[in-house]
Amino acid sequence: MAEFHTVIRLVHIGAVAASGMLFFLRGVLLFAGQQWVLAKPVRRLASGIDTVLLGAALMLMFIVRQYPFVNGWLTVKVFLLVVYIGLGFVAFWKGRTRAARLSAWIAALLVFGYIYSVARAHDPWGIFARWVY
Repeated sequence: MAEFHTVIRLVHIGAVAASGMLFFLRGVLLFAGQQWVLAKPVRRLASGIDTVLLGAALMLMFIVRQYPFVNGWLTVKVFLLVVYIGLGFVAFWKGRTRAARLSAWIAALLVFGYIYSVARAHDPWGIFARWVY
């Protein structure tokens, strides 16, 4: 499977970009009053993209032999992914007020950005690594 590392990595990166863009776009449209972004086809599209993303991530994990709870940066990514999912759930479904939903959506975008910085740096501190070390 190692011979497919480059292809799997590109699929993973593409899925990250698609997932992030769709999350951003859904939030923008939802807060502009477009309720159709909560419809089942859009949710299935998001789930499909996220499934590809997770599958590629798992394959890469085994190819490069770096694992959550062994490698700190992957542990941080997994933890923050759970936070991101929770914030997205509040932003699109469980936020009681518009302000709560908007705050959760913005926080989720910030967490997404930090996950990206951790992945790029291969360091738990992500974008802050240059100031920590």
